[in-house]
Amino acid sequence: MNKPTLLQMGPLTDAFNDRLSSLHRTHRIWEQQDRDAFLAENGAEVDIIVTSGRFGCSADVMAAVPKLKAIISFGVGYDPIDIDAARARNIRVSNTPDVLNDCVADLAMGLMIASARRIAEGDRFVRSGHWGQQPFPLGSRVSGKRLGILGLGRIGNCVARRASGFDMEIRYHNRREDPTVSYGYESSLIDLASWADYLVLTCVGGPSTEGLVNREVLQALGPKGTLINVARGSVVDQPALVELLQAGRLGGAALDVFAEEPQVPAELLDLPQLVLLPHIGSGTQETRQQMEALVFDNLASFISRGELMTPVL
Repeated sequence: MNKPTLLQMGPLTDAFNDRLSSLHRTHRIWEQQDRDAFLAENGAEVDIIVTSGRFGCSADVMAAVPKLKAIISFGVGYDPIDIDAARARNIRVSNTPDVLNDCVADLAMGLMIASARRIAEGDRFVRSGHWGQQPFPLGSRVSGKRLGILGLGRIGNCVARRASGFDMEIRYHNRREDPTVSYGYESSLIDLASWADYLVLTCVGGPSTEGLVNREVLQALGPKGTLINVARGSVVDQPALVELLQAGRLGGAALDVFAEEPQVPAELLDLPQLVLLPHIGSGTQETRQQMEALVFDNLASFISRGELMTPVL
């Protein structure tokens, strides 16, 4: 492909944005006052879209780009990209898997420990001057507890390996059993939640898992159970989560993702036993650099050979 024209859906780091513009003719759609008018005028010349799990790519945008051949995405999650629309036009799609597995799994374990030992709560307790003035509530152990994993894929397996170091008993739920692992398999997500002390979500987002962790699953996890979500906010019935936490019918939650980011329900902010993070699963310098490098590698490979290194579609 000779000198393709790119459309970038949203900003990443300044270094990434500058490098992309220096290598290719790139339209930055977020800088346009009237996005629809800009696409109507310039969409016909675009060959490749560069986006991320945050900005995605809708069917409407694809329709405005008739020559579109590939969508190169930063991030492992691609649910904000309309995959059906891309498939219908034979548009190739890539993401950046594997390079973020360790950091997301590290965070899942960190959230589990932070929730069990009330680390965020303890930090606020010390900063507020309450230490020495009143007792701090006891936490609970992580070691030796029962861990349920929803989505034993790349990241889920990394979580399981780390949890093994804490002598945790591990079971998982997938659409089908994985014969390559020795962890216990539960064909019912409700049964997994009933058994688990901690339920960690590492499944994909998108329509196939939307609301999968529903009221019944959360009730099964119960007042002694804790939900850890490093997947997508859409996987959880968030109103049910709020209601059950407020009523004490779910023990706790540690969340890196939410249904309508960056909006977080005020009711969650008012619950002291929760740990809430701003979607930082892959948020380390090392991992983000590797993710950016993989975007450029996918882009270079597609331009030179018509092939993606990490294709989703």
